Amino acid sequence: MKMVMRIVALGVLVLLPGCAATRFSAPEAALEASVAMESPAGRFRIEYAPGHEQEAARVQQAVTEALPKLERWGTLREPITIKVMPDHAALEAAVRQHGYSWLRAWSRYDEVFIQAPSTWGAAGATQPQLNELLLHELTHSVMYQQAADRRGWSRKQIPLWFREGMASYTAEQSYRWVSLEEIARHFERTPGSDPVRRPGDLYRDDSNLIYGVAHHAFAFLVKRYGEDAVRGVLREMKGGQEFPQAFERAIGLPPDAFERDFTRYVRWRGFRGGRVAPRASTPVE
Repeated sequence: MKMVMRIVALGVLVLLPGCAATRFSAPEAALEASVAMESPAGRFRIEYAPGHEQEAARVQQAVTEALPKLERWGTLREPITIKVMPDHAALEAAVRQHGYSWLRAWSRYDEVFIQAPSTWGAAGATQPQLNELLLHELTHSVMYQQAADRRGWSRKQIPLWFREGMASYTAEQSYRWVSLEEIARHFERTPGSDPVRRPGDLYRDDSNLIYGVAHHAFAFLVKRYGEDAVRGVLREMKGGQEFPQAFERAIGLPPDAFERDFTRYVRWRGFRGGRVAPRASTPVE
């Protein structure tokens, strides 16, 4: 896929997104340069601090790699700004998510914040790791833009299992998370837990479990109803429905019934066993 790219000088950025419906001034924001990218699938601007040209080039490559895989869900309706934050502290400050040492990126309707790949641990990120992460994050943005407009995307009541499951499924990240067998064992150890509908504090304390549940729930949805049904959910939301109503109209049953089906499938080991996968050390948002 051909890209038309240009280097653009920008002023100091002072507005970065906070929670779903607010914006705020980011401390010491100094992303003064950018790379612009245009393609049939969407438009992008990668913003970065002076001296971080190599970081921006690696992110640019990751965007190029992601585009063909994103098209299964549709095109981006609005340009995406990707902000390369110089370190983990800057990322946490920008997205107002503190205490998540594993966090490497954060996505919104038309913005993606990503920690500079050279700062991911002692050795930094490899290009395949960066490609995978950015595909995950851009899937979020495609989902939000296919489901809503800029004003309504955060009010669609999309559950975590669907948001994160769709992103993990698209990025083929099942190898990172707990297996179905491990999830079944979690239910046996903690019968009162409901990581599908009530992820709660597990998102912070056992993120591998929550991402694994999300991935496998979404894969279960696709296996039963197909990818076109997922696109139908997005179309129904774009047409004005919130997630619960959109899901029922597109799939044919309410989401809580589907969630119960998936939970029974895991509890009763309908997957017919499964190996225990190694846990990932650096989950993504």
